[in-house]
Amino acid sequence: MTDQRAPRKRGRPRGGSDSRERIIASAVDEFGESGYDASTIRSIATRAGVDSALVHHYFGTKADLFAEAVGIPLRPDIDVPGIVAGPRDEVGQRLVRYILDAFEQPDIRRRGVMLIRTAIGSRLTTPLLAGFLSRELIGKIAKTLEVPDAELRATLVASQVAGLLITRYVLRLAPIAAASVDELTARVGPTVQRYLFD
Repeated sequence: MTDQRAPRKRGRPRGGSDSRERIIASAVDEFGESGYDASTIRSIATRAGVDSALVHHYFGTKADLFAEAVGIPLRPDIDVPGIVAGPRDEVGQRLVRYILDAFEQPDIRRRGVMLIRTAIGSRLTTPLLAGFLSRELIGKIAKTLEVPDAELRATLVASQVAGLLITRYVLRLAPIAAASVDELTARVGPTVQRYLFD
């Protein structure tokens, strides 16, 4: 007896109309239980009862799916490597300006502050966000530096940026909260530059 199955057609993988929502719900559960590093597209697809190809169709990479699942308001994993690859003597200021300009947009600021507050106060969210940032941001920056202490340098940058965001947008401490983006970029940018290259 021969196999009479029709060859698979090109195009979007098969999945019900609620597949996208099931994938997101499954991703939240999988990331929450296993952490960012241990979760895979395959494990999330299995949990959602769909083919891995459908997850890739809707969301692309694991980082894309994570950003969608937890509501990350900007994508430093995509944007920052390009900033770091630009003219070396301007990286620190360009990096600070990129982040502050983004957080000055009300929707990004609202979602970003919510995510920061959740990450600080949740035993579940803190390691999840840390795993994402370690692999998708700090790791990528470190690879571009090509120095022995690259991960330490990249993590120092992350600590500087996190402190600035918390102070300005979560705690709203004056005068940092009232300072202009230009002033903060001019003052914090050189510190970031030093962490990266000096």
